[in-house]
Amino acid sequence: MNEIFNNITFVFQRFNWLSALDILLVTIVFFGLLYLIRDTQAMALLRGIILIIVLTALLTTFIDLPAFSWLLRTSLPALLLAIPVIFSPEIRRGLERIGRAVPATNSRAPSSEMQSTIQAVASAASRLSDRQHGALIVLQRSEHLTDYVNTGVMLQAKVTPELLLQIFYPNTPLHDGAAIIEGTRILAAACVLPLSASGILVRAPERQMGLRHRAALGISEDTDAIVVVVSEETGSISIAHGGRMIPRLDQKRLENILTEFYRPENERKNFLKRTFSFLDRGK
Repeated sequence: MNEIFNNITFVFQRFNWLSALDILLVTIVFFGLLYLIRDTQAMALLRGIILIIVLTALLTTFIDLPAFSWLLRTSLPALLLAIPVIFSPEIRRGLERIGRAVPATNSRAPSSEMQSTIQAVASAASRLSDRQHGALIVLQRSEHLTDYVNTGVMLQAKVTPELLLQIFYPNTPLHDGAAIIEGTRILAAACVLPLSASGILVRAPERQMGLRHRAALGISEDTDAIVVVVSEETGSISIAHGGRMIPRLDQKRLENILTEFYRPENERKNFLKRTFSFLDRGK
């Protein structure tokens, strides 16, 4: 104990503003990593790794175990190589978020053509909701969705409520999958989207949320797209963006929120902050 106390005293004697800056930078890095993997399965894996590291460090510090210490030192380089492989989805998602941190240059009020698309999507979603026909509609923004468009059936058709109703009519060839919209045109339908691995839907009060909602969150985590989801079980309308979901919308509120996404960056952030804060208080 005296040795430990002396080591702590020695550290504090050498502590200066550079040490404080060093600790602050390390704290920011760890906070950023934890923020990027929040609500994912990697969080439980990370807790397990940290627990094992702490236990082995305490074990090798207070007990003289030469063979076990040698094994840890030998396996450490392999562990450092395995970490990027284990956390590759989270690392990729984090780099994409950093890349999207630069504001888009086309942030402005929606054009009349884009407003027409928003009204068509809101009208179609409302009518699909009344009929309890499931739907998954992706609105492309600054990031191109070519990889996902190529998984579906090419349409290149003008956005209309009637066409969206026909696409998502039950048991038709284009019903399963997503319709991807760019501007005023539906690029493709029956597109395959990545499924989210986050735990948001597990904690959601709507237990009926299924593959459509997971796919909506998945594409919103990987891109800056806006996704409109209509539940086939309940008819509930939701919006997914940035790995978050706004549930229980009607036609008017859906149209207002979609319009806000195409306004200037600062106005949109303030609106979304108020919206998500309201939803978090309601949980």
